[in-house]
Amino acid sequence: QVQLVESGGGLVQAGGSLRLSCAASGSGRTFNNYAVGWFRQAPGKEREFVAAIAWTGTSTYSTDSVKGRFMISRDNAKNTVYLQMNSLKPEDTAVYYCAADFRGGGVRLRSRGSYDYWGQGTQVTVSS
Repeated sequence: QVQLVESGGGLVQAGGSLRLSCAASGSGRTFNNYAVGWFRQAPGKEREFVAAIAWTGTSTYSTDSVKGRFMISRDNAKNTVYLQMNSLKPEDTAVYYCAADFRGGGVRLRSRGSYDYWGQGTQVTVSS
């Protein structure tokens, strides 16, 4: 079992930055065996893929709308994955969720169904 807790959300003006954290805990397999993805869900919309990092840490993936603005990274010593969000836009407003996939990598990380564990989400609001 893996428990994921997101933090770092909040209210920010357009053009600002936030860093989201996804902290993992639990028993069994160690955190460095898990790929981690970030998804977001705006009101009335489907939950969509944002970014992911493979369990090896050597590959990252992101959706086109955040390329060049968001960066995902991981610190296995702290069992934490980060999502650095820069140049935020009002359309980035959503609840952001992190999720874990055992030894995941590649295009599968773009799919919600690939993930075994989910956090409760953190709200990000970008004002214009």
